[in-house]
Amino acid sequence: DILKGKILATLFFEPSTRTRLSFEAAMHKLGGSTIGFAEAEIASVKKGENLVDTVRTVENYADVIALRHPLEGAARLAAEFAKVPVINGGSGAEEHPTQALLDLYTIRKEKGRIDGLKIALIGDLRYGRTVHSLAYALSNYEVELYLVSPETLKMRREVLEEIREQISVKETTSLDEIVPQMDVLYVTRIQKERFPDLAEYMKVKGSYKIGLETLKEAKEDLIILHPLPRTEEIDPEVDNTPHARYFQQVWNGIVVRMALLALILGAIK
Repeated sequence: DILKGKILATLFFEPSTRTRLSFEAAMHKLGGSTIGFAEAEIASVKKGENLVDTVRTVENYADVIALRHPLEGAARLAAEFAKVPVINGGSGAEEHPTQALLDLYTIRKEKGRIDGLKIALIGDLRYGRTVHSLAYALSNYEVELYLVSPETLKMRREVLEEIREQISVKETTSLDEIVPQMDVLYVTRIQKERFPDLAEYMKVKGSYKIGLETLKEAKEDLIILHPLPRTEEIDPEVDNTPHARYFQQVWNGIVVRMALLALILGAIK
């Protein structure tokens, strides 16, 4: 109960299952409590309240805020005005820092190391905030990074330029040709909600699908990760293989966020 008496406010302006619930579970496991909302429709935002006013109000009720928002830069803006710590729980198509932390933890726990690995990020690399944060994080290690996506969903230029200064990066549209070399496949869904034009989404929908056939030439100790939710990019039959680690990722998210909350609130050093 190291956070007994402390309150976490979860302000989620976008839908979330894992991130919101894992933050709340983490806080409860540490002895704290939670308040907040899971969609903007039930908050005063619907009445026209802006983000800054919402944060300035909620900081009076809580010791720390976890924020998810559809606009890029929202967490930074909130942190500038808030008197309590603000944790970025996902900002538009920009970044998802706590997901990157749990991804690193999962890779390290499953593989015993991060340095020296060949890791592929697959799917929507343009709009996928999880892959942006993970790419930045992995650039601090000695890894070979493979970026697998349709031409229209390639990694953002600003991310690519920065990480290429630090690690080896290869871009490709072909999944099958790189699978045999990989230690980690990090698979993401094509994010329909981020596309300004539905017709463009339909062109790339279902671009990649990991099935048993895909894994025939894979290393025995290959692990497959996914930030979830998935749609059709990983066949459910893969769930029963030793490669599947995405549900372990979910548990790891609780552990990592417990550590983060405890650090931020001064319960551990």
